[in-house]
Amino acid sequence: MAVDSIDSSPLGPPACEKDAKALRFIEEMTRHADAVQERVLGEILGRNAKTEYLRRYKLNGATDRETFKAKIPMAMYEDLQPEIQRIANGDRSPILSAHPISEFLTSSGTSAGERKLMPTIREELDRRQLLYSLLMPVMNLYVPGLDKGKGLYFLFVKSETKTPGGLLARPVLTSYYKSEHFKTRPYDPYMVYTSPNEAILCADSFQSMYTQMICGLYERKQVLRLGAVFASGLLRAIKFLQLNWQQLANDIRMGTLNSKITDPALKSCMANAMRPNQELADLIEKECSKENWEGIITRIWPNTKYLDVIVTGAMAQYISTLDYYSGSLPLACTMYASSECYFGLNLNPMCKPSEVSYTIMPNMAYFEFLPVGHSSGGSARDSAPRLVDLVDVEVGKEYELVITTYAGLYRYRVGDILRVTGFHNSTPQFHFVRRKNVLLSIDSDKTDEAELQRGIENASELLREYKTRVVEYTSYADTKTIPGHYVIYWELMVEDPTKGPPRHVLDKCCHVIEESLNAVYRQGRAECGSIGPLEIRVVRNGTFEELMDYAISRGASINQYKVPRCVNLTPIMELLDSRVVSAHFSPELPHYTPERRN
Repeated sequence: MAVDSIDSSPLGPPACEKDAKALRFIEEMTRHADAVQERVLGEILGRNAKTEYLRRYKLNGATDRETFKAKIPMAMYEDLQPEIQRIANGDRSPILSAHPISEFLTSSGTSAGERKLMPTIREELDRRQLLYSLLMPVMNLYVPGLDKGKGLYFLFVKSETKTPGGLLARPVLTSYYKSEHFKTRPYDPYMVYTSPNEAILCADSFQSMYTQMICGLYERKQVLRLGAVFASGLLRAIKFLQLNWQQLANDIRMGTLNSKITDPALKSCMANAMRPNQELADLIEKECSKENWEGIITRIWPNTKYLDVIVTGAMAQYISTLDYYSGSLPLACTMYASSECYFGLNLNPMCKPSEVSYTIMPNMAYFEFLPVGHSSGGSARDSAPRLVDLVDVEVGKEYELVITTYAGLYRYRVGDILRVTGFHNSTPQFHFVRRKNVLLSIDSDKTDEAELQRGIENASELLREYKTRVVEYTSYADTKTIPGHYVIYWELMVEDPTKGPPRHVLDKCCHVIEESLNAVYRQGRAECGSIGPLEIRVVRNGTFEELMDYAISRGASINQYKVPRCVNLTPIMELLDSRVVSAHFSPELPHYTPERRN
């Protein structure tokens, strides 16, 4: 309930004084975005003036935008790799940052096919914590009463590695969860989790998931929201419940803990949580033993108000499955962040997933934007285009995000493509469009993630009649055939296996995907014959769980893991092909004419 005596914010009436302070901060930053950006750039350049990187480009201590833009080139990871490797090997001289590099944050193992090491400094934790502190004050504007219950969030850490020079290398969320900012966070009635720290910090993914799930079941009536980092993570938790509900129910019935839970700190913590509860065990058995799991989230956690997961970009394909399991609960996308930098937040978190826009917080870093369509071959340094400042972007246009951070990334191309949807005060709001990397190419065609996703969504419409949905997919460009062709791997959820889609419908799905692709692809298929018929290979249920397990065994973070939308590694290809239950090809050529489609 909003407090009337507290000054209202333009965003809405705050729930408490703490929220009012956070909302005032958002307003202050977004009203004076350009001045904040100027100050941020000045601070970054001033403190790092004597670094090797800035001296190389003869900045000579200048902190103004004009000199910075004239002398510092854009950079991609490959450009910085020599410097990053020196730091990783133990060079402690001020190469990129005057402040000591405290650790490396590893990018997702499936982003661009390799794990990147992003340098960070200790104070970045404060900056990330600041952005986290703004999320609930905004959410409280839309969902009242969240202080009356708890959040069931499935959060995980990954075991750490060290560089040759002794610096930790770990995912950004592992760094945060293991920090004192998280472990000793002060009590906040709006931020109470059902999962104890010991469960979140357990490096064994099974033990962590099992104990987080059982704690969430014990407190089912107090749970007001469910969440994970990505939508795929929450679906993995539902799959875990499907596979382990009998053991979970037995433990709850007996008040004992599964013998597979061996982590000492976790066992000690859970000893205080376990207690016999026959009624709860009966409910779990009743609901989970049913063949139909539609609405299982609200059947188990009846007071859930929304799901807190990322469903933008590649995660959009999970929306229909989340709707199925949750009874179409609202999906909240609250923030926009990466290993390189935390960027901003969604000021309307209860909007439709297709309408999600993130407001960049101008105090987080110095932001520039490369208009999409600018030609820059090879290294990011091959040309010096005029980048657009934060406040000067134009509504409706698409840009690639370029950042300069306190930790020593200068004019770094993140690789995210964003579309400007509007402004909050003087600060732009962006819809995440896609990652820049092209997924598939056989000839001169270039198919990106957003385009492939659209084709999958269009083809999925044919499956509705058969109560079937695509729960996961990936792809690869098969150039072993002549001509080469696109291969899409599908894992399907069929509500009634006796009434699943017949072969001709799946063949038609191939054609629908092709019709959804770009003109260059369709020309290659229909006119040039340079591309063969698109193929869908249906894999058996659980295949993508095995794919994730493989990725995690190779060092991927369970928090940051995203199914790769394109695969080419031999072990992954062999795994997928060994699980194929049927193969389908486009039965006809897609439509193509030289004229542009409307």
